[in-house]
Amino acid sequence: MNNLLSIVTFLPMFGAVVLMFFLRGDDEMAVRNAKLLAMFTTLATFVASLIILIKFDPSNTGFQMVEEAKWLGGLNYKLGVDGISILFVMLTTFFMPIVIGSTWAVDHRVKEYMIAFLLLETLMIGVFVALDLVLFYVFFEAGLIPMFLIIGIWGGKDRIYAAFKFFLYTLLGSLLMLLAMIYMWYDAGTTDIVRLLDHQFASDTISVLGFGVVGGVQTLLWLAFFASFAVKLPMWPFHTWLPDAHVQAPTAGSIVLAAILIKMGGYGFLRFSLPMFPIASDLMQNFVFFLSVAAIILTSLIALAQEDMKKLIAYSSVAHMGFVTMGIFAFNQQGLDGGIFQMISHGIVAGALFMIVGVIYDRMHTREIAAFGGLAIRMPKYALIFMLFTMANVGLPGLSGFVGEFLTLAALFKVNTWAAFGATTGVILSAAYALWLYRRVMFGDLVKESLKGIKDMDLREKLLFAPLVVLTLLLGLYPAVVLDITGPSVEALLQNFNNAVGVVETVAEVTSH
Repeated sequence: MNNLLSIVTFLPMFGAVVLMFFLRGDDEMAVRNAKLLAMFTTLATFVASLIILIKFDPSNTGFQMVEEAKWLGGLNYKLGVDGISILFVMLTTFFMPIVIGSTWAVDHRVKEYMIAFLLLETLMIGVFVALDLVLFYVFFEAGLIPMFLIIGIWGGKDRIYAAFKFFLYTLLGSLLMLLAMIYMWYDAGTTDIVRLLDHQFASDTISVLGFGVVGGVQTLLWLAFFASFAVKLPMWPFHTWLPDAHVQAPTAGSIVLAAILIKMGGYGFLRFSLPMFPIASDLMQNFVFFLSVAAIILTSLIALAQEDMKKLIAYSSVAHMGFVTMGIFAFNQQGLDGGIFQMISHGIVAGALFMIVGVIYDRMHTREIAAFGGLAIRMPKYALIFMLFTMANVGLPGLSGFVGEFLTLAALFKVNTWAAFGATTGVILSAAYALWLYRRVMFGDLVKESLKGIKDMDLREKLLFAPLVVLTLLLGLYPAVVLDITGPSVEALLQNFNNAVGVVETVAEVTSH
């Protein structure tokens, strides 16, 4: 099947079109049919993506299953996957049926709600398979629209503020990236990402407004892309949109944000910053380390002060993304493997944690930590699931959270001991806020009258958590499931990076003598 990537990418959009034009009415039957159709579409997309995974050859470090055609008056429609992008495609298609399953309690404009998530799935998959700058930008930016609507229509009481903050932050950063892409097309004569990976952008020091820019054009391009990816990831101090978006978004929106959307920033560093701007990436290494360590320590301390469960987990996400950027910019195999693994693991664990908050929010309609206590007495199954993902979030050995953190810290110790020491304190702080949250919600006496009738998880909720539990244990005990796929592509990326940086260093040494 030659168009498998296009099928996986646009199948959710096809489901959204069917929902939009062929499903009428707003009675109970129509609502149920909308949910079932959305669930069927996301499951079919996941099955189709499994075929891609089966056909994928990890030993081939190039792009596979490439599709190419002309579109929009000569622009290039080009899709493909390598050992890095395929895992993010799988993460997206794996999570979307779970996301749809978590929306079963929604009863307000259900058809439109399902359409928004199906469109969002197409746009997220498109980001990870696009092999053309224009196509990547279209997918990257268009994803803002359904997420903006999900927060703004189905969110909490301050949803409009949070939706606009999310939209404006991410749009502003991406406009700088667009300017950089236009220059790249002008300089290289192509928007083909595969060809751009082999193009060398100028790295000689240049003068801009009277200031010498070390790394030249590469540094300016790197900064433009950084503005977009740092907001999307999000990195400190560009993260302030994320807690507001999480708190106001419905449970399903928070799951998508944590599990998939913010991973686009890390993917962008891997696809563009390191391979296309290696000299600038090398120059900016310590700058990224500083922001990453600051994120890990400061947002962990802020998490300790939160009284809203969603906000605590949101700040936790910012801290964990600090490990991702440190691993990527360590520029070694362990670091990049660890950064990618951390993104996959965090997607699973953080998505599960937001689902955990959603379970009790659906019952009590509050996320305030002080409103709970002693839930383990009434909800033992819920307490067990909550404990498992709390431990995974902390990085307990044997669970997926440990592998990514261990690899990134081991890689960082080889490069910058002080940065590694600062990041390690974040591991201690993560245990503090995660266990503090669990103790206040689950342990103690059940004294609040409103909690004495609360029910444990039902069958639907258990089924939604089951695949997440399995993956958390599997990746923790057998991380080769991920590392065997990413390893060859990461090795090839590093080889090209080191060659580019090595050539410049050699030239600099010859010039100095």
